[in-house]
Amino acid sequence: MADDYLEVSTATETRDQAVELARSAVGERLAAGAQIIGPVISAFWHDGQFGTGAEWKLLLTTAAERYPALEAHLLENHPWGNPQVSATAIVAGSDGCLRWIRDSTTPHPGE
Repeated sequence: MADDYLEVSTATETRDQAVELARSAVGERLAAGAQIIGPVISAFWHDGQFGTGAEWKLLLTTAAERYPALEAHLLENHPWGNPQVSATAIVAGSDGCLRWIRDSTTPHPGE
């Protein structure tokens, strides 16, 4: 089913930080793939202060069962102390795409 798959998002201050998170998450098969978009401009509340700033958006695709491990990985390796990490269900997708996500996030023997 398509709702067994997620698109997970976070953001970083720099492109290099986003690339490193993408490499490590995909390399560990926590995500099938990642896209980095940016810079984007964000408006936010942080520590009681309103702010704006440029960020790099990181989108990762994963199987829902891999989300807890992906979230833990992002939180542990993210340069910010309390980053936004959120997931949106993929409610529809081509069979080939969903099969690719499943296959790419299934650990291989010995990994």
